[in-house]
Amino acid sequence: MIDQTTLITYLIVLLGFVFIPGPAVLLTLARASSSGTRVGLATGLGIAAGDLVHTAMAVLGISAVILTSAVLFSLIKYLGAGYLIYLGIRAILEKPQTGQQNRNSGLTPPKAFRQAVLAEVLNPKSALFFLAFLPQFVQPGNGAVALQLTTLGVLFVLMGLFSTVVVAIFAGHVGAFLRRNPAVLRWQGKVVGGIYCALGVRLALQER
Repeated sequence: MIDQTTLITYLIVLLGFVFIPGPAVLLTLARASSSGTRVGLATGLGIAAGDLVHTAMAVLGISAVILTSAVLFSLIKYLGAGYLIYLGIRAILEKPQTGQQNRNSGLTPPKAFRQAVLAEVLNPKSALFFLAFLPQFVQPGNGAVALQLTTLGVLFVLMGLFSTVVVAIFAGHVGAFLRRNPAVLRWQGKVVGGIYCALGVRLALQER
């Protein structure tokens, strides 16, 4: 069992992490503002599911194997970067939709969820983060290490999900207002696509 002091310290540190505008927040913001609150929430859930995968990988030691292999790390990194850039280019080239057409077509929550899961799982930096960050709060004297890692990982996922839900609700309402402006609608896809492409390039250029 994790002691109370360690747990409180961990939660305070997490508050800073999850509300910093990193890739998870930016992806949720882009999705919610362009496709609505439900799609933003689905994106946040997808990111959380991907982080649960990284937690399991860290606990099982798979992340350590990936991070000790330069080839495997680079392969996963470029796959993730390419996928984000692909989503960005699609958003840039997609023709803006208005009125009833916009409400009845476009990205659905299930599709947004699947895309977010894939994008997060294919981010080796997330694997590195879980592998490097979680053990700092593990104390062998407090019980089974695997159980402590699992608890810390799940808490991180829940805190991250809370932050993306807040962002999705806020951005969804703002986006709904902005989408009623034709000029904003014309540029919205390009801005969202630019965010995806920038995140993909950022991932591709990052070192281990």
